[in-house]
Amino acid sequence: MEDRTVKIQSPTNNNVALKIIPGHFATNHSHINFYMDMTTIKTRQSEARAVASELKNKYMVSTPVDTIICMDGTEVIGAYLADELSNAGNISYNAHQTIYIVTPEFNTNGQMIFRDNLIPEVNGKHCILLLASATTGKTIRRSIECIQYYGGIIEGISAIFSATEEVDGYTVDTVFREKDLPGYQTYKPQECPYCQKGIKLDAMVNGYGYSKL
Repeated sequence: MEDRTVKIQSPTNNNVALKIIPGHFATNHSHINFYMDMTTIKTRQSEARAVASELKNKYMVSTPVDTIICMDGTEVIGAYLADELSNAGNISYNAHQTIYIVTPEFNTNGQMIFRDNLIPEVNGKHCILLLASATTGKTIRRSIECIQYYGGIIEGISAIFSATEEVDGYTVDTVFREKDLPGYQTYKPQECPYCQKGIKLDAMVNGYGYSKL
């Protein structure tokens, strides 16, 4: 399916390109007709820094940031975002006056948790939630609940791509929106027209990548 890849340039930064593959894909919560391959965005130094530079604008100077909580393998982007915000003079209220980069894990029940050693970097801290993509908003909602459970103060939500603009009163800041991907569609699994036509899935996908079927 890789031979179907198309590059979509960011509307605001020519150094950032999203690779999309048309087809029939399943996420944890929906079926979609485009898979967004963010491998190089998340792992290539120049692209990760360019994305961080785009995302920093929402938080410049006036937003206190102690911790960036990274989902979907976005730690490299998170580190560059922390650097951008530090250089811009954003305030950190934690004792070390720096920005922590942390990643939660999922236990055997699928619950999102922070181990005891990471809780001090979340509890009472001003947090940014950083994701690769959001289609239905369910992952964001679960992340919000987790961060608040551990005492984190959510200052913003950022994603490379988001099909939703707001979740539980929080605006989702993003580099790519649905309008930047002409023809993008997301369906509830039971309402997917590809499934109804008997078209098999190309792959299972999530924020980390894809597994062909």
